[in-house]
Amino acid sequence: MANRRTFLAGLVATGLCPMPSWADLGNPDYVSAARAPDGRHLLCGLSDLGEITFQVNLPARGHAAAPHPRLPHVVAFARRPGLFAYVVDCRDGRVIAKLDSPEGRHFYGHGVFSADGTRLYTTENDYENGIGVVGVWDAQNRYRRIDEFPSGGVGPHDIKRHKNGLVVANGGIETHPDTGRSKLNIPLMRPNLCHMHVDGTQINVVTLEQGLRRNSIRHLACASDTVAFAMQWEGDPSQTPPLLGLLQGGKDVRLLQPKDDITRRMRNYAGSIALSRDDQQVAITSPRGGLCQVFDIAQGTLEHQHALTDVCGVAPRAQGFLLTSGEGTVVGLRKSFETFNRSYDLRWDNHLVLVQT
Repeated sequence: MANRRTFLAGLVATGLCPMPSWADLGNPDYVSAARAPDGRHLLCGLSDLGEITFQVNLPARGHAAAPHPRLPHVVAFARRPGLFAYVVDCRDGRVIAKLDSPEGRHFYGHGVFSADGTRLYTTENDYENGIGVVGVWDAQNRYRRIDEFPSGGVGPHDIKRHKNGLVVANGGIETHPDTGRSKLNIPLMRPNLCHMHVDGTQINVVTLEQGLRRNSIRHLACASDTVAFAMQWEGDPSQTPPLLGLLQGGKDVRLLQPKDDITRRMRNYAGSIALSRDDQQVAITSPRGGLCQVFDIAQGTLEHQHALTDVCGVAPRAQGFLLTSGEGTVVGLRKSFETFNRSYDLRWDNHLVLVQT
């Protein structure tokens, strides 16, 4: 067996036995978790036209997913406050590794690979001390945990690569596994965006004004000079705060918001966010409001909105956006028009993740 392994390793090193890649699965454009009618939890690949390209079983419900930049592998994270994540080979559904959160930590449902795929970064909660951390895992050594560093705030949720570093959405909400999804510190919450080097050294921390301290910064979309962030309001429900922000140039925050009556339709909740391929538009979704809103970034104005029951997943297409809903719908959206509408006997989970190869 050792000789066979040595032989195969030599073939890989010489390129005669190439490593598997997303091409083995037909180069899917997106991945999303879903639930089948019989209760099975799934991970699915989707094409740019909303067609299912692969479907494999998950051992438990997935939330967001982190696709490997080269290999056809995805890390499927449990929903907050989750204690596990599975690394799945999308060719056959085989679980390559299981990540268990260390003692005193839980996952927040999101993670991201380094650009070369050698490291995985996960948002986590040090729940005994009430502070956020970023876990570092060695993707080349069966996902052994090798480090962690502060996230720069409380309740880190989403994390993305940005400018050769990382940006973390610290939602400001403290949780504990003993109390499930209960939010323990709403009166004291203070969300922020933290930009850092990959060793955890902070570059910049941005907070919102005092009056918006209950606007939890949750999800991110990044371009070369822009970090777009989606928020969920934890304050007075009669108020209509902005749910979308842009951090441009590293320091200047712009909050984009239409008129109150339009904002109110989102029910103070943005569940997911995406930038268009040309970085000219940004879309946010609200499953509670059954609405997707698309904004022009340069003008800061609402361009159009699209009603879709229980819509949450959103990702960029070559032109426009792809939407998924908890009712099994997949919609291609270009300007204010549906270019296609597909329906599956599935319940799509919260996030639609672009596979970038």
